Amino acid sequence: MFVFYNATGIGDVLIIPLKDGDRYDLIHETTGPITTIMNSKHEVLGYNIFDASKHLTFNEEGKIILTEELLNQIKVLFQKSNLDDDLDFDLSPKFVVGYVTHKAAHDNADNLSVCQVDVGDSEQLQIVCGAPNVEENQKVVVAKVGAIMPSGLKIKPTELRGIASNGMMCSRKELGLPHASKEKGILILEDSYTVGEAFNV
Repeated sequence: MFVFYNATGIGDVLIIPLKDGDRYDLIHETTGPITTIMNSKHEVLGYNIFDASKHLTFNEEGKIILTEELLNQIKVLFQKSNLDDDLDFDLSPKFVVGYVTHKAAHDNADNLSVCQVDVGDSEQLQIVCGAPNVEENQKVVVAKVGAIMPSGLKIKPTELRGIASNGMMCSRKELGLPHASKEKGILILEDSYTVGEAFNV
């Protein structure tokens, strides 16, 4: 999970996005330095923490990985501000090394494959993939559900031509990595990578 901080462009504000929302359907409630952003159904979409550098300790700018340490600081600030909001966030990595254990043709699309991908911790994902170079026994980069791509795209469970897909196998270009190939295809990793380990984007 990522939070965002840009002191030069926005000011001393830590942004904690949780869900997408309609910008014309927002409610803001401020308690101390914390503004809770909700929709009209009172579902929490995120938080803005103002004067963040006075309340929290972090040395990064831009997109920041929300660590257990930083989350604990935020929880303390919420307690001091008498906010009992649930901060039970999933801090597990969303970009991981996967291993393609099985590949089958999609029944309803010639250019799609239905793949079973081991992402570690006994977790197997079904991912529908259109890359021409995907094969069994490859190590690949998987963006799990909840991942936010460098383009801003959020990965969600979906169906492609009637087949469920939970995640995405990524190309070098989609990951925002240098030297991206002009040819279509996912990034194939060397065997030295460990299945399930975080892949830092």
